[in-house]
Amino acid sequence: MASPENGSPENGSGELDPMKAEAFAGRMVDVLNGAALALMTSVGHQAGLFDAMAGSPPATSPELAARTALDERYVREWLGGMVVGGIVEYDPADGTYRLPPEHAASLTAAAGPDNLAGIMQYVGLMGEVEQQVVGAFRHGGGVPYSAYPRFQALQAEESARVYDLALVDTIVPLVPGLTERLRAGIDALDVGTGQGHAPVVLAAAFPESRFHGLDQSEEGIAVGRSQAERRGLANVTLAVGDSTGIAGTYDLITAFDVIHDLAEPAATLAAIAAALRPGGTFLMGDIAASSRLEENVGHPFGPALYCFSVFYCMTTSLSTGGAGLGTVWGEQTARRMLAEAGFGEVEVRSVEGDPLNVYYVARKD
Repeated sequence: MASPENGSPENGSGELDPMKAEAFAGRMVDVLNGAALALMTSVGHQAGLFDAMAGSPPATSPELAARTALDERYVREWLGGMVVGGIVEYDPADGTYRLPPEHAASLTAAAGPDNLAGIMQYVGLMGEVEQQVVGAFRHGGGVPYSAYPRFQALQAEESARVYDLALVDTIVPLVPGLTERLRAGIDALDVGTGQGHAPVVLAAAFPESRFHGLDQSEEGIAVGRSQAERRGLANVTLAVGDSTGIAGTYDLITAFDVIHDLAEPAATLAAIAAALRPGGTFLMGDIAASSRLEENVGHPFGPALYCFSVFYCMTTSLSTGGAGLGTVWGEQTARRMLAEAGFGEVEVRSVEGDPLNVYYVARKD
């Protein structure tokens, strides 16, 4: 038997249980296969393969390649991975492949917010910065925002799936009376707006209101302005700026999936509170998680949330000397920081079918 000094598996925990060891090894194999399938699913999403297969009769790999204008050899190998991964069905008699409708419901553009294939793109994105993250483990600091050139585009794609379907009819009504106020005409600001999709969607739905967006990314703001111009929306204004220095006052301020990423979340919340007019509302969407680790055990997306934090949320904040909240941000921390910023009334709302986000409806004292 090996000694504890030699790294014995029974060091500190008694005798090794071979059945538990075998079961855990099997779980790690599942993790490896799951990660591989995540990357292959991301490729299928980006290449349009799932959308091409959904609702269509079984097809051979040459037929599918021709339908999607893709290289057949790559399509065939990708299909092999999808078959052994249990995502696509295969009939060896005629060499055809089929995407079951039950699987398409989680993998296609038509699935809207239920499209999990789009989220798989983040696995590849995180792989691109893996070595920089390892370096931050060893030397501290973080990975800068500039290292993620695809991030904002992925965020825009993900948020569009939600906003296009639910922002006007589901999320806005979480605030009592807000729909009616927007129809009548108010001033609204979206902090950390990215490519400005939320203000654009709201501006189209509520032409009497005036919508503004603020983000540090010049590229994102340019995309948003172009989007608003294409849709002929004169009630949208998007600006490059720091979230801690909000100009003007507003009846409604929103921030969707952004506060926990910021270098200065407390200063941003204070600036939001200062910019709200009397009777105004702050609507904040953020991760549905606890600030306490033990309460996140069993969360359906628990490992993904901690991975996203290490590979993006926490590290980009730390790269600027910021707070690096990561998964420390949860309902308990959010409530505390909102209170410290001057929000005396805070309600937490959820949207059916969205296990990733909760919405805070906050008003000042």
